[in-house]
Amino acid sequence: MKPRTRPWDAAETLNSKEDIAAYLDAVLEDGDPELLKAALGDVARAKGMTDIAKATGLGRTNLYKALSPSGNPEFATVVRVLKALGLRLTVVA
Repeated sequence: MKPRTRPWDAAETLNSKEDIAAYLDAVLEDGDPELLKAALGDVARAKGMTDIAKATGLGRTNLYKALSPSGNPEFATVVRVLKALGLRLTVVA
């Protein structure tokens, strides 16, 4: 009998601010903007897209679109999502 599997979803493992910060830090270290967009989508889904949309002042549909693989979120959107998550970008030399 074949074992039953299902696709892994990062959103299911992001349970705390520390988990989210570590995940995004690793993604930022990679430097791939597409990966960052996908990671922000994972985090927004983990925290509840509706709640994040309300906190950012964006429509839920617009937020889904911006963070989708075909989306192209503005930097302001990225900053608003991070703020809604209680996170901030930091630059370290």
